[in-house]
Order: sequence, then structure tokens, then C-alpha cells
Amino acid sequence: MKFIGRNILTGLVAILPVILTLYVLYWFAVSAESALGTLLRTILPENLYQPGMGVLAGLAVVFTIGLLMHAYVVQRLFAKGENLLYRMPLIKSLYGAIRDFFHYFSPTSKKDFQQVVSVSLGNSGMHVIGFVTQAITERLPESFREEDSILVYLPMSYMIGGYAVLMPRNAVRPLNMSMEEAMRFTITAGVTGVQKQAEKKDKPLSKS
Repeated sequence: MKFIGRNILTGLVAILPVILTLYVLYWFAVSAESALGTLLRTILPENLYQPGMGVLAGLAVVFTIGLLMHAYVVQRLFAKGENLLYRMPLIKSLYGAIRDFFHYFSPTSKKDFQQVVSVSLGNSGMHVIGFVTQAITERLPESFREEDSILVYLPMSYMIGGYAVLMPRNAVRPLNMSMEEAMRFTITAGVTGVQKQAEKKDKPLSKS
């Protein structure tokens, strides 16, 4: 039974990411075709509409939204809409968790995480992967400014969330890992593995 259970678990670990990815793509295609396809059928002559145009329209809408999000006015309007959501008791918790999760994989999140580091936990010999979110002392809250310390974010495995910890600069070591590699490795508790794990031992953390 242990042999059977172990192989079933191994199979699930291997196939579930593929299934979930395909399901998300399928959900997007079906939703876009259903919503935008119906809209296009009412606008275009019947002989011009072809199956799949709703999906193309959905991709165009998402692409346009991505472009508009670079505009200052759109960013301000979006921020005001988010502030309304964050004031709603139940919705703010759900929306905040979902937004933070997807923000991990956003191209703009690379600006928030300045360096992937290895954080040593006291004299235990244990290390965890973290992300330096603020290395400039002057940008930290006044009561949180300790000499030669940096703010490090420690994400949780298989969970949404983590901890922002003020660490001595000498307690962390830069790692030769990209943001995507480190986040994927941490979220899956190391199941995915990484191609590059060599540490940059000679490269100090920048203070600017």
C-alpha cells in the first residue's frame, strides 16, 4: 500500500501543475468566447464572425489593460478602486490575498524584491530563502532603523503570505537565483528544484 500510495502521490505532483495550467487556459478561452463572442455576434454581421474571435478579443482586452496600467491617470483610478475594495470587511481579505499571490509573478514585482538571499537563523545552522525588500535605512520607519540592518521578506511554502523581518546585513548572503526561480522553489518547498544554486559569496549587498 505504501508503494502504491507513494507512486500515486508522485503522479499527482507531476500532473497537477499541468492540469491546473491547462484548466486556467481553458477557463479563459471559454469565458472570453462566451462573453466577448456573444458581444461580437451582435456587432458584426453573422457571416463575418468566426469561432475563436472571442478569445482573440479577450487577449486584446487584456493586452490593452496592461498598456493602460502604465499610464499615471489609470494607475490613480485603479488605486482608488482598490481602496474601495479594501474598505469592505469580507472582500478586502479575499481580494488582498489573491492580489498578493498574483503580484508574486507580476513583471513589476521584480522592482520590489532587490536581491534573493539566504538568511541564517541564529547559530542553528539553518538557512531560509528570503528577498531583500528594503536595503536603504532611511526608507524604513524611523523606529525601525537599526544600524546596518535591512528588511527581508520571508515567503511561506504552499501558503499565501510571509513575514517582513529586519535582519542584520551580515546575517544574509546573496544567492545566484532569479526572482522566479527563488519564488517557485520556495512556494513548492523545493519540490521543483532549481538549475542555479551557486551562492555569490564574494558579492556584498549594496546599500543603495
